[in-house]
Amino acid sequence: MSTEATPAASRGRRLRASLSVAFVLVLAGLLFTANARLAQGEESRDPENLAQLVDRESQRNAELASQVDALDDEIARLSATAPAVPGVDEDLERRSAVAAGTVAVTGPGVSVMLDDAPQDGTYPASIRPDDLVVHQQDIQAVVNALWAGGAEAMTLQGQRVTATSAFRCAGNILLLHGRVYSPPYVIEAVGDQDRLQAALDRSERVDVYQQYVDAVNLGWAVEEHDRLEMPRYEGSLELEYARTATVAS
Repeated sequence: MSTEATPAASRGRRLRASLSVAFVLVLAGLLFTANARLAQGEESRDPENLAQLVDRESQRNAELASQVDALDDEIARLSATAPAVPGVDEDLERRSAVAAGTVAVTGPGVSVMLDDAPQDGTYPASIRPDDLVVHQQDIQAVVNALWAGGAEAMTLQGQRVTATSAFRCAGNILLLHGRVYSPPYVIEAVGDQDRLQAALDRSERVDVYQQYVDAVNLGWAVEEHDRLEMPRYEGSLELEYARTATVAS
């Protein structure tokens, strides 16, 4: 018997081979399409552009802050029309509201500006990159000095600062009340201008910052103002405390 394949058998083998190749190509195409759709879905859920995510969250915070402002306006309107409570010292009540930041304040005061050193400057080899930027402790030093100088009200980047305000810095980026800011940083305080300036001059922490102002040209400017307007605090006044965890027996 001849072992030579007939033309029909050869054609059949070629057909089965062609079908096998086609099947593999179709399967590969389906897998590629599925992976592409999955990647597209993951990209839409978790955008790689971090700046875009920050901008979106900042916009959301701004919208929520606007809603809070509207509610605060309604509360202020209702409070103004409410009858006075007998036995309550109105002056003490107002001073308490100023301290809590629940009312706007206008008056003379000072502003303090802090900024990073120039990026195109020439610095000694001993200067580190951290020495060229404004840090959280620098802003905190100015805020604490102004409070010590008798500031009645204060703002940081235009936002009202109270005793419960907390801000954090990551590099030279400031996070305050859910919003992100870049330098220069401006702190304004309403109060006796001479006392506020004297408090800045005698602060040891502020003096450390000013040493770097002289060394690497960090930004620093203090100005007096006849009239500053402090908006009311926009955040929540409720405090949260740590609690002992309960362990199930």
